[in-house]
Amino acid sequence: MKQTITLGKHTFRIDTGFLIMLILLGLTSFFALYNAFNLISDGSGYGYMFRQIIWYVIGFTAMFFLCSMQNKAIYPLMKKAYNFLMICLVYLLISRLLILVSSGSIYLPFANEINGAVSWFSLPFASFQPSEFIKIVLIVMISKIIATHQEEHPNPTNKDDLELLIKIGKVLLPPLILIFLQPDTGVMIIILLNTLVLLLCSGIRKQYVWIIGILILCAVAGFFFLYFFQRDLLEVLLSNYRLARIDAWLDPEGNIQGSSNQLYTALLSLGSAGLSGHGIQADIIAIPEAHTDFIFAAVGQCFGLLGTTFILAICFAFDIVLFKIAYNTKDRTDRFVVIGVIAMLVYQQFQNLGMIVGLVPITGITLPMISYGGSSILSYFIAFAIVMNISPVSKKVWVVGKKRPKKVSTLKRRSLIKTFKKTH
Repeated sequence: MKQTITLGKHTFRIDTGFLIMLILLGLTSFFALYNAFNLISDGSGYGYMFRQIIWYVIGFTAMFFLCSMQNKAIYPLMKKAYNFLMICLVYLLISRLLILVSSGSIYLPFANEINGAVSWFSLPFASFQPSEFIKIVLIVMISKIIATHQEEHPNPTNKDDLELLIKIGKVLLPPLILIFLQPDTGVMIIILLNTLVLLLCSGIRKQYVWIIGILILCAVAGFFFLYFFQRDLLEVLLSNYRLARIDAWLDPEGNIQGSSNQLYTALLSLGSAGLSGHGIQADIIAIPEAHTDFIFAAVGQCFGLLGTTFILAICFAFDIVLFKIAYNTKDRTDRFVVIGVIAMLVYQQFQNLGMIVGLVPITGITLPMISYGGSSILSYFIAFAIVMNISPVSKKVWVVGKKRPKKVSTLKRRSLIKTFKKTH
């Protein structure tokens, strides 16, 4: 259900159902953080809660600002955003190289190493992670490339499909390489998956899909071959930090005090919580990163199966809202954008929940809109603003001025809708 609201000279286009889901996600995030207070070992729980509220306020403000614009005005800005974020990624890479050469004694301002990676700008007032934002930029740019290609080649040949892959590769590979070198495997996988989903929905020939699928399988098979039979060679190619996460995934009880600690404690907290958990702000089992990556385990410890089921239900309901918007969207570029946002959101949900219960390796991916994290929340609000602009127009149109809002007549409402459709 979408409403157009005019405040003075500004027009806000709001999907009220979508907005209610975002508010509900925010309240869930605040409550989950509150219950993780006793599990947070680094910093104050109230400090994290305050900053999370601030990021949600900033996110909603940014979303309403972007909703006052048309996507036709937003999409051209993505190229400039891409160039700016690429400069940021290069800056972070230079800082990482300096850290490696100087054994950590030299690094560029605001770009120090955190948890074995140089992925953040640690500013005095906040932290900024460029890779979180370039995910959104790439979704829009690749969606535009695919939609334009379809319009120019209604009956594409093999050469046309290959040309499409080359166009996408030119945009995708530079940031992907820079993110891999940070190293930030989690974000890199998200970007690759988003691109793969968009390609599958683009109508590209099945032979290219099969080739991509075979390459992925070969890469996975090659990794595990090296892991089990050529460990020394794999250690040269990958950092010990990444390999330790694979070790923890395959053998969570093998190194409980080391790499397996996060997974083992998460499984223990969920397994011991039962149906209703240990109660508000329970501190029965220590959970590392309880406010970020493992907030689902913290909720499970406090509220058991009922709490975790609620988290799953709200995530699923939000996904359904996005699927409905994608289904009702007619414009090609807009539909691809929504599909890309859905792929990003669903994968992050699956990855985060899956790593907590041991289905997939731990990659440091947070639970979207629930876990603490400023860059992640703001980047998602930017994506959701674009989705809200795409959401189909409802039958209700309200005009808000200085006076009390009044519902317009049926004839005037129809006239306003026709005018809106012509101008948008």
